[in-house]
Amino acid sequence: MKQLSRRSVIKGLGMAGVAALGAGASLARAADTVTWRMQALWDGGTTPQKFEEYFVKRVADLTEGRFKIDLYSAGQLVPANQAFDAVRGGAFQMMKTFDGYEAGKIPGLAFTSTVPFGFPEADQYEAWFYELGGLELAREAYAPAGLFYIAPTVYGPEPIHSKVAIQSIADLKGKKGRFVGLAATVMDAMGVSVTPLPTSEVYSALDKGVIDLADRGDLTANLEAGLGEVAKYIITPGPHQPSTATSYVANKAAYDRLPEQFKVALATAARDTSAALRQHILVADGVALEAFKKQGVTISSLDPADVLQARKQAVEVWRKATKNNPNAVKMLDSQIAFLERLGLLS
Repeated sequence: MKQLSRRSVIKGLGMAGVAALGAGASLARAADTVTWRMQALWDGGTTPQKFEEYFVKRVADLTEGRFKIDLYSAGQLVPANQAFDAVRGGAFQMMKTFDGYEAGKIPGLAFTSTVPFGFPEADQYEAWFYELGGLELAREAYAPAGLFYIAPTVYGPEPIHSKVAIQSIADLKGKKGRFVGLAATVMDAMGVSVTPLPTSEVYSALDKGVIDLADRGDLTANLEAGLGEVAKYIITPGPHQPSTATSYVANKAAYDRLPEQFKVALATAARDTSAALRQHILVADGVALEAFKKQGVTISSLDPADVLQARKQAVEVWRKATKNNPNAVKMLDSQIAFLERLGLLS
């Protein structure tokens, strides 16, 4: 039998220690890896969904692959109208949402999605979030529900498609239109007879004359949906939705457990995605407008002075939408102050 020397024992223990340390490091790395599930607003293969793919890849890149987000399109995990409760309950960790959907429960969310007759430039709206406390107010709004507002994706206007020429705000009076959320309330105040139809029914409603005009989506999506066949007038920018924000929202308990680096990655990737999508839409809108013109569609814009007067009228509707909720009132007061500073409201 071979005898073990003191040196060989120590050497053996040393090698075992190195192996143990290596295994421990591997376990630590494994423990540092996080996988989330996220359901987006969009159908698979659409342009907005491709930008959500960009978002999750950006998060992975910023964390060297240690934070993975499995992305699902609208309805893949739960129906879209159940995503809020599913994330709150921890069924999955994150959603991309349009805050206006939940404004009935949380009044402040009417002002973190789109403000009808509000900020005419996406950069102005984004500045309110990042420079004037909008992010903190959005987080304050979501916190009682056990949710954490990460950041917005802010982009430009959506158009109005109409079967009749609209040259002024006054021309809206008496028309039948499809609008949703706060836009429906504001457009009603402008004299529109509002019907809040599902997006999928807009084409047929215009085609059959059930409505005269409609909000539906961005220019590219509306071109693909064939609206140029049934509505020969476009008003852009649409005053009902001059700038838009969708939102990354997480289960707060899951978010709080993340390492700081991962939280920073989420915020950074969200802001990068916002800029990337906005730049894409700027180019895509021009292409879509040219295609609409070839279909015989007339493109027009409303007089800014006319929109300014309507904005003053809209303030009263905005006030009612706060429902005197303290968080919503703070949001609106902050936005009105910024609009006044920009010379867009007096």
